[in-house]
Amino acid sequence: MKNIEKTFQIISYLQYPFLLIALFYSFKPIYYRIAFGNMDTYLSCMNNALMFIGIGVSFSALQDSTKTQNNFSKRIWQNKKKGAIALYIITLMAVLSFIGGGVGYYFAVSSILEEIAVGLLVLGIGLLGLLSVAINMYKYQQSIIVK
Repeated sequence: MKNIEKTFQIISYLQYPFLLIALFYSFKPIYYRIAFGNMDTYLSCMNNALMFIGIGVSFSALQDSTKTQNNFSKRIWQNKKKGAIALYIITLMAVLSFIGGGVGYYFAVSSILEEIAVGLLVLGIGLLGLLSVAINMYKYQQSIIVK
């Protein structure tokens, strides 16, 4: 069982390349605007950034929920109020991503807007995975304090 957990922990590090790709697509329109003077790639780059953020956040759901990554995270998850606020924020982000994606897909007047709506839905799915890990981490960190 330890080998499987270790394997998933290693796979969870794939979140970083995907988030770097998302960062690239986030800044690509700014570069094109400065270098070439056009913003034609903005919406397609935004869609790609949303998709890669969603995929990257999904990979973060594979990490070990019994460990915090740093002291900042530990202070949040061990504090009952701050942890609950963080869970509410992640939940709100996931719900808004799903609502935005669903409504956007339904009312889209062009294919690029449909693609952005799908990007929002992928982001929402990734945030649901993150929420699952965050809930487990919150429960675990709270159980450590109680003992």
